[in-house]
Amino acid sequence: MSPIQEPILTFDIKPHLAHQAQQVETALEGLLRKQVMDGETVRPTRLLEAMRYAALSGGKRLRPVLLMETAALFGRTDEGVCQAGAALEFIHCYSLAHDDLPAMDDDDLRRGRPTTHKAFDEATAILAGDALLTLAFDVITGEMVHPDAATRLRLGRELSRAAGIGGMAGGQMLDIESENRDRTETEIRTLQAMKTGALLRYACRAGAILADADEADIQRLTRFGEIIGLAFQLADDLLDVEASSDVTGKATGKDADAGKATLVALLGADATRSEVSRLLEEAQTLLAPFGDKAGNLSAIAGFIANRDH
Repeated sequence: MSPIQEPILTFDIKPHLAHQAQQVETALEGLLRKQVMDGETVRPTRLLEAMRYAALSGGKRLRPVLLMETAALFGRTDEGVCQAGAALEFIHCYSLAHDDLPAMDDDDLRRGRPTTHKAFDEATAILAGDALLTLAFDVITGEMVHPDAATRLRLGRELSRAAGIGGMAGGQMLDIESENRDRTETEIRTLQAMKTGALLRYACRAGAILADADEADIQRLTRFGEIIGLAFQLADDLLDVEASSDVTGKATGKDADAGKATLVALLGADATRSEVSRLLEEAQTLLAPFGDKAGNLSAIAGFIANRDH
């Protein structure tokens, strides 16, 4: 994929992303331990193994890292923020385990290895996704996340809406309904803002809420998250058209084969790249009031646009 020519990536963000991702990995590992928590009876070994397989498979951990970086922008960097990021990542991992199923996207490969239902079986993959989804709300409402119960309630409610019928799950339904059908640009943008964008939007919004930012800044970071979500999906669509499975770690060319509604299919690759550049310009404008403190978020935006997998 040709790089997006935009002066956002002013330094190499990859080592920092790797460091932050490792912190998230450690938090996920701790939450997916064999020891039961209060109120649990037993954690079945096979189910726990499938949950760990689905959640501890590496990756950039972009959503929790965005949450952590947004919270850091407003001065909060403690372990509770990482826990909130882990909750968000559980939602993302559950969605991947379910999306890969034969009844959904029917994928055999994820991050360069067999998908959860291929490594285990379909029933176990479904239950693993269910359990990861449920565990996410256990974690996001924990006292470590924020001392104020009303704030934890807000975080949990907004996460449910980002993941549910008006967010990610609803977007997946719209995506399925759009297969092999003509869709307008507005319709495609709507389904992508829900299916992919809702959790990225939440990541930036939740980070600001966790750090007790004022409402004006919460709204500014919310818009930044919306832009990141759109740019991420557009870059993903370009990769599906232009990259190889050896680079991306998953099958490519499947959107066209499945008749998926994408802006690349509607507008073409060049127009899509131009749109990503426009989005990144708006992202920079939103971050400008924070100056150098927003350097990591700015660099992450550039990384998203130029990623090769």
